Amino acid sequence: MVSIELTPTLAHCIETTARHEFSKAANQYMQRGEGDEELEEKIELLRAFLESMDFKELRRRSEKHLIEGKTVRFILYLEDGKPRCEMKVGK
Repeated sequence: MVSIELTPTLAHCIETTARHEFSKAANQYMQRGEGDEELEEKIELLRAFLESMDFKELRRRSEKHLIEGKTVRFILYLEDGKPRCEMKVGK
């Protein structure tokens, strides 16, 4: 099972961070060509995440911690074929 860790900042919200990671993975895939199953799974997870998450709610939950200077990480994964994410807050 593939999981992805995204770390938003005050300058780049979780949606922008996910879009950047999706673009980066898609570019890598285009350069390498077919056959990289892990990269394909990563792209699919990011696509599903971008299409289905409530980014307004994720920003609301994470920004208060970012304003306090804390590190926020979102761990993305698939559960029963649906994208899920956990938010972890560090110092």
